Amino acid sequence: MTTTIDIGTLIINNPKICNGKPCIAGTRVRVINIVIDYQNGKTPEEIAQERTHLTLAQIYSALAYYHANKAEIEQEISDYSAECLYWENQAREGKI
Repeated sequence: MTTTIDIGTLIINNPKICNGKPCIAGTRVRVINIVIDYQNGKTPEEIAQERTHLTLAQIYSALAYYHANKAEIEQEISDYSAECLYWENQAREGKI
């Protein structure tokens, strides 16, 4: 007998986990991590092969969340990119 999974339980937003950013339930993998891999040309199957602790259903749920909340996730990716650039510049200038 197979167990049915409620797909609504695969993505969570909990202020105590990943600062409340949407992530895959039971992990600390944020939706943006999956989306960035996908936008960089990886297929869901390739992402699942690289992140062996995730199921293909979890990968697809993250992508579905992204498509349903595109503006929110695109803003989060933009903010993340800006933060990375800031710290990269700080390191380059010897400030950290």
